[in-house]
Amino acid sequence: MAEQDQHEHDETPKVVGEQPDLSKGTARPITVYGNPVLHREVKDVTAFDGELSALIDDMFQSMYAAEGVGLAANQIGVDLKVFVYDCPDDEGVRHIGHVINPVLEEFPKDRKRVLDDGNEGCLSVPTAYAELPRPDYAAVTGQDKDGNPVRVEGTGFFARCLQHETDHLYGFLYIDKLSKRDRKDALRQMAEGTARYATVPNE
Repeated sequence: MAEQDQHEHDETPKVVGEQPDLSKGTARPITVYGNPVLHREVKDVTAFDGELSALIDDMFQSMYAAEGVGLAANQIGVDLKVFVYDCPDDEGVRHIGHVINPVLEEFPKDRKRVLDDGNEGCLSVPTAYAELPRPDYAAVTGQDKDGNPVRVEGTGFFARCLQHETDHLYGFLYIDKLSKRDRKDALRQMAEGTARYATVPNE
């Protein structure tokens, strides 16, 4: 998911999660709208090994190189259910981590459903933004790189990130949820803009 101006990180925010070791990993180019790996559900992770840890290192490097706040594995062309994030919520708390084989929980029945109609952007739809209402709370269950169960919940902008990245791994981009008119406008923005990071050309 792309960063947004109104969600700039504070100079000394509270941090939830562990910062990645940036001496590891290599940034890879970002796959963009139209690449088949973005438009289908990807595979569950079954091997929790050094190769998976190396992929997560590459994903963090790729996300930071593209100045994003979240990244799914298929956004660097990898057919596996993994996403990473370094994303603020609306209270200025910075959340950092990864989730493997994520599943978005149903919205709690005992919680008031509030929609956040803020702008949304995506590294795989470079330079485009559109308003997209999403619940301002989300929780995802899955595993960490060692196969241990994890549950991550978020509010505000971080809730949007959790929903956005989980959607990616099931073959959906945020523009798939827009009206035909707004989707056409987002694709026009992408066609007219130039990504500030390396991308994989579509054939």
